[in-house]
Amino acid sequence: MKTQRRASAAAVALLLGGAGIAMGATPAQADVIDVQYKCKTPIGDKEAVSPIDIKAVKEGLGYKLTMSFQKGVSSSPIELGKGAMTPSAVIVLGGADPGSVPVSGPANADPIPANTPIKISDLSGTYTPKKSGKVTFTAGVLTIKAMGTTTTCTPGNSPKPSLELDVTAGGGSTQPPTSPPPTSAPPTSPPPTSAPPSSPPPSSAGPSPTATGGGQTDFPGQPVDVTFDCGSFLPNGPLKGKVTISAKKNGGSYDLTATTAKGVMNSPADLPAGALKPSLDIKLGGADSGTVKVSGPGNPGPIKAGSPVDLSAMTGTYKPGKTGKTTLTPDKLTINVVMAAGVDPIVVPCAATASSVSLTLDTTAQAGGSGTSGSSGTSGSTTGDLAQTGAGDDGGIKALGLVAGTVILLGAAVFTFTPWRRLRGQR
Repeated sequence: MKTQRRASAAAVALLLGGAGIAMGATPAQADVIDVQYKCKTPIGDKEAVSPIDIKAVKEGLGYKLTMSFQKGVSSSPIELGKGAMTPSAVIVLGGADPGSVPVSGPANADPIPANTPIKISDLSGTYTPKKSGKVTFTAGVLTIKAMGTTTTCTPGNSPKPSLELDVTAGGGSTQPPTSPPPTSAPPTSPPPTSAPPSSPPPSSAGPSPTATGGGQTDFPGQPVDVTFDCGSFLPNGPLKGKVTISAKKNGGSYDLTATTAKGVMNSPADLPAGALKPSLDIKLGGADSGTVKVSGPGNPGPIKAGSPVDLSAMTGTYKPGKTGKTTLTPDKLTINVVMAAGVDPIVVPCAATASSVSLTLDTTAQAGGSGTSGSSGTSGSTTGDLAQTGAGDDGGIKALGLVAGTVILLGAAVFTFTPWRRLRGQR
């Protein structure tokens, strides 16, 4: 009856932890051990504590090992797309049969919404004894691959074994496993944080330029201060910077270009080509109304960590729907972050909470033009050369702070585990 009670308790624990196990196979009892990981992340060295257990189930000549991270991992500040995170680890063998066993888990099968607790999936692998005797199983190096980056975490507190088995080489019979005595939990580490870069205080802008018609075809805009609220993606505050909208007459329409300053900040991590794709809604006012969407291509080549990063120029077409003086004002900014091929993009929407007119055009109504609330015109892309016509290096939008949100996830949320004392309260 004692064995049945222990098996039932293990089954309940697995059910609560979200991990299933094959019917008819009794898992070996194990202790939950606090492992203090020291992680090499894209934003520097971080530390985090995770309670981990290791279970073994007899399968043929060997054992199926399962390494489990206790529930309660910190929430992600940004959405994780399907397949964005893949974990793996090493279990260190000691005692009669020293060595190591690689274990791995699947990528997240579903998107993980922002501010939703992240749980690293169970990691599994197969162990076949080569020598007989008592063998210990201890959590080793943890590796997380997420959105084109790799983070390696090494146990720094010499954790005790989570499991001990009395094995027989060749898969013979085994005695009931024993567990090492429980240990006191080491002090937990506070969650690492990363603050978005600050921007210079907004400066007052002069009156926006006005297109006067005649033979003029190019209409440079005025750099204006814009405040963007990106919600939970940047919980420490809004983004502040400058945006410039310029226009080039093309028949009865206008080719629009929206730019931000170049070299807005240094990249917090290695970025693959095409990782950053910006778009902007331009709000029409005065004689006309509606919005025009402009968009830009991804970065043309890889960007090394620490290198300056520019958002590409965003372009689109505006066809006037009304005659008169029409104002163009920067509105909602959206950045799609794609860190690896085949992975769903992270969509970062930022509402403009404070903005002003960058350009005024003297427009003539065109058939099929704007004039109603809603979108107007079409968006396009450019190689980014026109970005040099923006506000220069002064007070640029810190859009890469949004990518830093991705790195925050890698360097903090994934590796900032719930303190063990809190887990005790949940069990």
